[in-house]
Amino acid sequence: MTGSDHLLEIGEPIWQAQKTHPFVVELADGSLDSDAFAHWIKQDYRYLQDYARLWALAGTKARDEARMTALLDVAHTILDTEMDLHRSFAADYGISQDELEATEKAPTCVAYTNFLLRTAYEGSIAEIAAALYPCMQGYLDIADHMAELADETHEYTPFIDTYTGDEFRKDVAWGRGFVDDCWERYPGEREAMEEAFLTSAKLEYRFWEMAYTVEDWGL
Repeated sequence: MTGSDHLLEIGEPIWQAQKTHPFVVELADGSLDSDAFAHWIKQDYRYLQDYARLWALAGTKARDEARMTALLDVAHTILDTEMDLHRSFAADYGISQDELEATEKAPTCVAYTNFLLRTAYEGSIAEIAAALYPCMQGYLDIADHMAELADETHEYTPFIDTYTGDEFRKDVAWGRGFVDDCWERYPGEREAMEEAFLTSAKLEYRFWEMAYTVEDWGL
């Protein structure tokens, strides 16, 4: 069994919890409250900024030039392309760039990004790969599940299309290969990879909950 398949196997209960979360189910059928979706868009924008930092930090830990180049290229693509796409996506739902940039991270977003960045600074490149994996494979698997649940086209169909598209599938396949390579190259890191993967997966679940409840600091 590959490392990526093993991680998905131990994370299956978390994957199932995500698939049945009301944010996911209601987005799939088009009934999700617009405030919850807007909250997801804004928080995900803030998440992506640190997600780019994570890939860049991973690049600094690479031991060969090809991997360093690949990881830093991902960071550059997020900043140069994906952030623009997210701003455009937000604009389609009436959310301006100023609103995105003024968004304060909700507690769950803080917890998730802080965990990822601490892993990047303190952990090995294998731990970083495992911590990244739930965001990549998770969004593909959840979006595929949404596509199965969706009966018709609605206002959230572009979300489903984005995360089930060929380009995203290609990115996830590369990420899966990154995880598998680290699993084989660093067998002593496997327990740490499992822990990093499961923590990120749990935080992915909490991210849906954060959006659904429009979580803030209550102050």
